[in-house]
Amino acid sequence: MRELQVNTRYGTIQGELLHGASVWKGIPYAKPPVGELRFQAPVPPETWDGVRETKQFGPENIQPRNPQTEGISGQPPVESEDSLYLNIWAPEKESKDSLPVMVWIHGGSFVSGAGSQPMYDGTQLVLRGDVIVVTINYRLGPLGFLHMAPLGEGFASNVGLLDQIAALQWVQDNIGSFGGDPANITVFGESAGSMSIAALMAMPSAKGLFHRAIMQSGASQVVPAEQASAIRDGMLKVLGVAPDDLHKLKTIPVEQIIAAGEAVKQQSGAGMALLFQPVLDGVTLPKVPLQAIEEGSAQDIPVLIGTTLHEGSLFIQPHVPYSEEINMVKAVDFMTPDLENRAAIADSYPKTADGQAQVMTDLFFWRSAVQYAASQQKHAPVWMYRFDWVMPEHPLLQKSIHSIDIFFAFNTLPVLKFMNAEPDASAVELAGKVQDAWVSFAKQGKPETAGVNWPAYEDNRATLIFNHEVQLVHDPEASKRELLGI
Repeated sequence: MRELQVNTRYGTIQGELLHGASVWKGIPYAKPPVGELRFQAPVPPETWDGVRETKQFGPENIQPRNPQTEGISGQPPVESEDSLYLNIWAPEKESKDSLPVMVWIHGGSFVSGAGSQPMYDGTQLVLRGDVIVVTINYRLGPLGFLHMAPLGEGFASNVGLLDQIAALQWVQDNIGSFGGDPANITVFGESAGSMSIAALMAMPSAKGLFHRAIMQSGASQVVPAEQASAIRDGMLKVLGVAPDDLHKLKTIPVEQIIAAGEAVKQQSGAGMALLFQPVLDGVTLPKVPLQAIEEGSAQDIPVLIGTTLHEGSLFIQPHVPYSEEINMVKAVDFMTPDLENRAAIADSYPKTADGQAQVMTDLFFWRSAVQYAASQQKHAPVWMYRFDWVMPEHPLLQKSIHSIDIFFAFNTLPVLKFMNAEPDASAVELAGKVQDAWVSFAKQGKPETAGVNWPAYEDNRATLIFNHEVQLVHDPEASKRELLGI
């Protein structure tokens, strides 16, 4: 049996045995970023005496709430500005060897989510893979991604990413006490979590904190400093904070800051664009991640990267009428400013809601993943996948939507009951195949599953398709790829 009372650098914690795994919840990895520490880089946590119970998740970072998705956990979550906590799942039995560690960075458009959400439960990964799973919270929205550094006074930019780095540093320093190997850490994440990983691979202060990366539905994504400054100034205006009154930012109720972020989003007409996201500040994030990767910033870090087949159908659902407001040409201009044949690209998609969803899938998700893979494979092995599974009779899951792959990577398929979906035995079998690929990648830096020979991406663009059957395809949708200039 594994010892559930563990000594960390900051004090002793007591976990519990749950469903066959050893679990520690709500471990602080930084001081609460409140009051004087608001909008500042994270600071290591205080030490404590005695034994700290770690049987409850820490609060989620305060965030705008969507009533449609709140049913997922059955009760309203506890939320707070004080949210810098992580959770650990480990096998029940102690191993003679140190185990690979998988650190999950959750998505949510950089404004929502938490490492404690039910679909991120690490139990099944631990039981199947004999690995250690860590999930983390980080600051979101304006609290995590407002471009504050230019204001001086100890303010920082990209603090949400700096939180992730602080969590990874905590893992480096402490995971050995839980049986984990600090020299074998894989970061994995989806959507904004995957975009965060792209940024971490370009950030000097993240160097050496992880050794492999799994990127699900997200790649290089930043806002230029000038645009980020305009968003910050808009926030300050809504909050009524003048440049000589910046100290007020430490005491304004946090709910007002979240509300101001929502107000600026409405005023800007940003729609589905990410207002709060990694900012190219020249210091914490010196270069666009794609450029940094191209230049070798993530030398020797193997990458497993992919997308779902119908990413955009989560955001623009098939039953939604075609919207003239979503101008196809403008959308293509926005997502591919580097291409000359933008009008031809826009013309190649049907003028339907489904066509609009495909534009989002191909240009925002698939194109950026292929670009990222092509850039990184010069410096380390890269594997590409695509997740195609659908449930034909389900109104939403008849498409392989953005985020559906999470439930397979964690094998938390029962959580889909919040969508009135009950995946069958073949879906459970597919979850095992996804987990085998993720775990083998974490263990040896190469994904293996279902007896399929899965070569690296390289010139023939080998792509593993996860569907009711698992198969390898070379250069899927080659003509579309060429049209999109990738």
